[in-house]
Amino acid sequence: MGHRKYSAPRRGSMAFYPRVRARSLESRVRTWSDPKLEKSSLLGFAGYKVTNLNVLSVDDREKTPNYGKNIMNSSTLIATPPLKIIGIRAYGETAYGKNVIFDVFAKDNDKYLSRKAPFKYEEGKLDEINAHVDKIKHVVAIVSSYPATASLAQKKPFVWEIPIGGKDTKSKLDYVANNFGKQMNIKDVFETGQFIDISGITRGKGIEGPITRFGVKRKQHKSRKSVRALGTLGPISPAVVTYTVPRQGQRGFHQRTEYNKRILIISNSEKETDFKINPKGGFEHYGLVKNDYIIVKGSIPGVPKRLVKMRFPIRTTSKKVLEPKVLEVLVK
Repeated sequence: MGHRKYSAPRRGSMAFYPRVRARSLESRVRTWSDPKLEKSSLLGFAGYKVTNLNVLSVDDREKTPNYGKNIMNSSTLIATPPLKIIGIRAYGETAYGKNVIFDVFAKDNDKYLSRKAPFKYEEGKLDEINAHVDKIKHVVAIVSSYPATASLAQKKPFVWEIPIGGKDTKSKLDYVANNFGKQMNIKDVFETGQFIDISGITRGKGIEGPITRFGVKRKQHKSRKSVRALGTLGPISPAVVTYTVPRQGQRGFHQRTEYNKRILIISNSEKETDFKINPKGGFEHYGLVKNDYIIVKGSIPGVPKRLVKMRFPIRTTSKKVLEPKVLEVLVK
């Protein structure tokens, strides 16, 4: 850009604007899919990224050149400690959008939960849920994830909402009421072989120039005083620089979502029989995985120890779930 005589292709996808730092280390999932489950369940889960590793498996994708052959998959290990359902929230719908009908919080919440917000328990409020069934359009569970359960130093928990999937409102309310104050495991939500979407905050890289940030070409070495700068910021009139012009700014630490990541393994590090996950001395930048974990095919956003959120796939995938045949896990 700049050295071309008449025009230049646009640089950098406009789909990722604004390229600013994320407001939080915790990603915000704005849309949840409705897989129309036969049995009520949470529609998402969360974990902490550990590391990248390689998984040797048999290719079960039909009509591919490698079908039936052994292939090496670059994969990601995610520690998935249990999530605790600390509350129930029900939404109704009005002409102005969703409105909260009621909140109910569990009584025996952890002492560290007060670091997040004062979740107050009200006696007998759980029994009043059935009186609002006709008004309720959406049922969500307020869950908490404690980094300490994943062997991290942070004591302050993460708290957010996860919708409940099921046939009808009554079954969703019954599911949350029966699991009120209990811990949910990854096997209660997902199964081996299915596809999921993973959302997280990418690795921050600080301030970068337009060459690195947008892929703009360098100018000729004899052009004026700068080589790694734009040749022009726009016409002389109107005297304004539009937001579409590649400029220097933040690169990395953005919220991103990876779609259709296949779960290769769901297991527990203490009960595992087939694969040994933990290397001697633990993983670099993380340590030892001491609880449930999953291994997904491909890479996911973020750095080790960062929270990632998972949901049922929002894009169309095959409804038939095939359990992959994993031969070996190669830990670096």
